[in-house]
Amino acid sequence: MPWLDWISLFVRWFHVVAGVAWIGASFYFIWLDNNLRTPPKWKQDKGIKGDLWAIHGGGFYEVAKYAYGPEKMPETLHWFKWEAYTTWLSGFALLIIVYYFGASAYLIDPSVNAMSPTTAISLGLGLIFGGLALYEFACRSPLAKYPLAFGIGLVALVCIVSYLSTQWFSGRGAYIHVGALIGTIMAGNVFFNIMPNQRKMVAAVADKKDIDPNWGASAKLRSVHNNYFTLPLLFIMISNHYPMTYQHPQNWLILIAIMAAAAWIRHFFNLRHVGTTKPGILVSGAVAMLAIALWVSWPQATSPQTLSQNETLSTSNKDQDSASQANGENYKEAPDRAVGAASSEVSNERVVRLITTHCVGCHSRTPTDDIFKVAPLGVVLDTWEDIERFAPQVVRRTSVTKDMPFLNKTKMTDEERQEIARWFAQRER
Repeated sequence: MPWLDWISLFVRWFHVVAGVAWIGASFYFIWLDNNLRTPPKWKQDKGIKGDLWAIHGGGFYEVAKYAYGPEKMPETLHWFKWEAYTTWLSGFALLIIVYYFGASAYLIDPSVNAMSPTTAISLGLGLIFGGLALYEFACRSPLAKYPLAFGIGLVALVCIVSYLSTQWFSGRGAYIHVGALIGTIMAGNVFFNIMPNQRKMVAAVADKKDIDPNWGASAKLRSVHNNYFTLPLLFIMISNHYPMTYQHPQNWLILIAIMAAAAWIRHFFNLRHVGTTKPGILVSGAVAMLAIALWVSWPQATSPQTLSQNETLSTSNKDQDSASQANGENYKEAPDRAVGAASSEVSNERVVRLITTHCVGCHSRTPTDDIFKVAPLGVVLDTWEDIERFAPQVVRRTSVTKDMPFLNKTKMTDEERQEIARWFAQRER
């Protein structure tokens, strides 16, 4: 459906713009808070707790943070909330458009766990909002007073969700659901904690009442959580372009390892903002990333199941060729005969031969292409079940947009493209 592709394009574009604004603001305020310095006494007498001078865009800026609040509330007070809200709303809309409307292709992998779209979507929503509920419960419980124990619990939650998602969904769908959980927790921190506490602070200052220190401390803690989540979430946002990660047999461990290394690298910059430089953190983070890359790129043994599947396809192709030759039909002449009449049926065997010839070199669990060593976007077409699963994507890319095969390396003809389109049309009848 072309209109759905356009909606997906604009929603994705908006999501990226909103995400840049949110993460940019998050990084800036963490940096700002860590770089505030003790002000001169005349500023302290006015209630200023810390200040900072900066130059940008040809001008000088002076930033001050009050210990309590200004003597009089300004007419215009800037709030930073819609960056978070619009990022989450557009991201969730994108999840629905791509992974829930296209659940049979992008969320469900029968080789992982065969289930109905309704079941898969229900499990996905359960992971996201169930994980959010557990996180909020932990933050509001006495566990939040013990940072180490809370941190271990949070890591355990992410690990469990990563494992479960890869046992339920396709690799690509699993990664995006872990990212959706993290993004929901981050937006929830703004909605459920940071904004309510800031409203309490503003009301207290306006009414000249005391400010509960827990309001600011709680909001600051949630902001720190969001800060460490940013780099792992950014990786997940781009992970669908790198199937060597989510298609790996240990994809859940790879996801956890990359997120841990990314958070560790973020820790280096957080320390640096407060004047503590520890190069060992950055070096060890880089070494960890290199080790992950070597682990992921290490040659994988071909499984007996995949070999059997490929042999089945090969046998099917040979049987079809033999049948064609027995009827005095040359293989290269078959497409012309098939296209001769617009209403002629295109057999499943013929489609298998076309896809094996033009697609499986790249889109296989064991690609033979000289460039693509992992199936692009996780689309594999080794078995008839795979072909059925990705049929809408196959016909769209070969017969509508005609951008596949890549650079038409296998010289797919217009007649062959029409055959696939006719097969799909008769399949939908």
